[in-house]
This record gives sequence, structure tokens and C-alpha cells, in this order.
Amino acid sequence: MIALQTARLTLTPCTPEDRADFIALERDPEVMRFLNGGYAVDREKVDPNATFLMPNGTEPHVWTARRTTDGVFIGWFCLWPETETVAELGYRLRRAGWGQGLATEGACALIQWGFEKAGYDKVIATTMAVNHGSRRVMEKIGMHHTRTEHAEWPDPIPGSEQGEVWYELLRTDRASG
Repeated sequence: MIALQTARLTLTPCTPEDRADFIALERDPEVMRFLNGGYAVDREKVDPNATFLMPNGTEPHVWTARRTTDGVFIGWFCLWPETETVAELGYRLRRAGWGQGLATEGACALIQWGFEKAGYDKVIATTMAVNHGSRRVMEKIGMHHTRTEHAEWPDPIPGSEQGEVWYELLRTDRASG
């Protein structure tokens, strides 16, 4: 992994020094709204069945995003390999970075790296159907909705009844788009 530069962001491989910033994201109810219903994560008591990524700064596929101009922490992005040719895109940003196109900017840079340098042929991403902001990012970067899945959860969060949406982008889509 290498550092990636966009117009406004610097994405670097995460390090243990980023852990405090990652934990601060997990403590923000709005950031966690579509992951666990908005509960601040207590890493000492975290549900062992949590299905969302809680990086510690040692994960090989997570990049820390900082504003290029001042080094302020914006969030993190990941491109997690599912197979040799498929990776899953993920991201989590501080509220102060929402609505500015930073998620789109960072995700585009990471996907470009994934296709050009890591050799992926397909990038997938998922979110709750009601997470319109994340869905908008996926669509802006050229991903296509492929399916919606409905699951029974023992402790459902608001909006989960509308399902989880799956998006994908193929390398060939990117080349032609």
C-alpha cells in the first residue's frame, strides 16, 4: 500500500497512531447510525457479532484520510480483498467532512488504485437501503445497484426493514465510463 493523494485528501496506510481517531468516529452516534443504530461503541464491551469494521490502525487494507492542507483527520477508507479479484469498499468519515464530496473523492482514489495497482476486477460495497448519503457516494463513483437483501435481525435498527443494498463496479465499467 502506498499513500494516495487527491485534490483535498491524503490517504495513507493506517498506523496504530490513528487508533484514537478511529475510536472517536465509533463514539459519534450519527456516524454509527447505519451501522448499529447510533450507539457509541465501547470496545471493551463490543458485541462479538458486530459485522462492521472497527480498525485499530494495524489493518493492511485501511487508509487514514487527512485533509491535505492542514492534516486534520477526516476518516478512513478501506478496500478489503474478498478474493484475488474482488474487493469491498468501505469508508467512515467525521461529520465535519460530510456533504463536501470527500467520501466520493477518497473512494474514487482508492478504487482507481484497486483497479490499476492491486489488480481487482470488481469492487463491491453495501449499506442500508435508507442510508441515502452513502448510496449517493456509491452512485457518484459509478457503482451500480445489483440487489437488495432482507435479513431477520434479533435486534433490528431503524430502517433495517428496508434491507441492505449491494453495489458493484467492474474494471470494465470504469474503463468505459
